[in-house]
Amino acid sequence: MTLRVAVVGATGNVGRELFNIMDERNFPATKVHAVASRRSLGKKCSYGDKTLLCEDLEQFDFSQVDLVLMSAGGSVSKEWSPKIAEAGAIVVDNSSAWRMDPDVPLIVPEVNGEAVLGYDKKRIIANPNCSTAQLVVALKPLHQAAGIKRVVVSTYQSVSGAGKAGMDELWVQTKGIFVNDQPTPTEFSHQIAFNVIPQIDVAMDDGFYKEEWKMRVETKKILDPEIELVATCVRVPVFVGHSEAVNVELEDPLSVEQAQELFREADGVVLIDNPQEDQFITPVDCVGEWASYVSRVRKDPTVENGLIFWNVSDNLRKGAALNAVQIGEELIKRGVLSAG
Repeated sequence: MTLRVAVVGATGNVGRELFNIMDERNFPATKVHAVASRRSLGKKCSYGDKTLLCEDLEQFDFSQVDLVLMSAGGSVSKEWSPKIAEAGAIVVDNSSAWRMDPDVPLIVPEVNGEAVLGYDKKRIIANPNCSTAQLVVALKPLHQAAGIKRVVVSTYQSVSGAGKAGMDELWVQTKGIFVNDQPTPTEFSHQIAFNVIPQIDVAMDDGFYKEEWKMRVETKKILDPEIELVATCVRVPVFVGHSEAVNVELEDPLSVEQAQELFREADGVVLIDNPQEDQFITPVDCVGEWASYVSRVRKDPTVENGLIFWNVSDNLRKGAALNAVQIGEELIKRGVLSAG
């Protein structure tokens, strides 16, 4: 059997990371295509020891592939994902375009992998928001053991979440400040170098920004609709790696030691937690890694059955490319796709 894969948005940050992760995990594709807009036609994309030439999205024949990893933005996905599905491929989409569609499963394989079987309604599967993905991996073992009532989370999100342009802006502003150039924000609403910005995505009528809304509704869809969650999302001058300070209120008592043991055993979680020796994970430590890292687990004395922990992950990996590849692996594991 063959497994033919196309990466759409192949020249972007996440597209390049998709190729890296497929190679690292020996994803069993017999044929891989790099696809992007016409302006990227002929550009070279590295895939392991191979070099792929970028093909034109408008001209590509999607009937020749089985799986499409889509990372080209919401508007492109809205237009193209149904067309690709009609041609017979399954689409795993990294944008926010399909996440809240009731006919599209929203998947983090360590949390709700079985839900990929709902792909057949539209042949589209959605990847969650990067900050949600790493969070629900860490929340699942606590929810299974003691039931989560409420989550309060503050995020510290890297500029790579805004794409290459966001990374470039941080780099240019940082260099400029050292030679007394006045930073000029373009990708962000305020200066990002040596600053933090309590705004991600667009403002909503209730005073929240859309990133904060996404974390709430996506956690409910993936993990449990009964969980209440409120978020404050902040952009920080870090190139790669999202961090989260998470307060959890549980239904049942759970000691710090019990929570740590649950994290040690959980799929997709790595616990690094020794505050006496200053052992905890920072964004710099997690770059290039696959896990959702948990540190600083402690009791929250302000509520009954409360815990606090620190959660860090490479947002280009678990928050996007890795999760998409894992969804592909889940489709193979459950017999929807045949391994090449």
